[in-house]
Amino acid sequence: MLFFDFFDLPVSFLLDEDALRRSYLSKSKQFHPDFYTLDTDEVQAEVLKNSSLNNEAYRTLSDFDQRMKYILEEKGLLVEGQNEIPKNFLMDMMELNEAQAELEFDFDPNAYAKLNQELASLESALLEEVKPALQHFSENPGEASSLEKIKNFYLKKRYLLRVKENLSTFAHR
Repeated sequence: MLFFDFFDLPVSFLLDEDALRRSYLSKSKQFHPDFYTLDTDEVQAEVLKNSSLNNEAYRTLSDFDQRMKYILEEKGLLVEGQNEIPKNFLMDMMELNEAQAELEFDFDPNAYAKLNQELASLESALLEEVKPALQHFSENPGEASSLEKIKNFYLKKRYLLRVKENLSTFAHR
C-alpha cells in the first residue's frame, strides 16, 4: 500500500495519528521544492512528485473515512458499481427514510433534531460493533477475515452520511 509505505507505517484502520503527522512533517521538509531550486529539472520534478504524494497520502490517511476507503479499495473490496449495502440494514432504514420524507414536506425543528440524534446514535452503535474487526485487522493485516465487516460498516456509514446531507439541504430552506 503505497501511502502507508511512503510514511513507513503499518497498514491499519486504527492508525497512530501522531506517527502519521510526524512522518508527514518530516517528508514535507525533505521534499520541499524550495530546497531544490538549484538542482536539475529531473530532480526538481521528482521532488515535486514526492511533495504531491506526501500531501495526498496525508489527506487520505489522516481522515478515518478516507483511510477506510483507501484500504478497502487497495484490497479490491470496493469496486465502483459493485458495492451493495446489506439488505437487512436497508430494511432497518425504512423508518428513518420515512421520517426524512415527512420532514422534507413539513419541516419541524424538533423532529429534525430528534432524527439527527438518532442518526448519530446509529452511527456510534455501528462503530462500536465494528471496532473488534478494525482492531483485529490492525493486529493481523495479512488476515482478510475482518475486511467484509469493515466494508459493510463503511457502506452503512456512507448511507447514513447521505441521509444527513439530505436532511441538511432542506433544513436550511
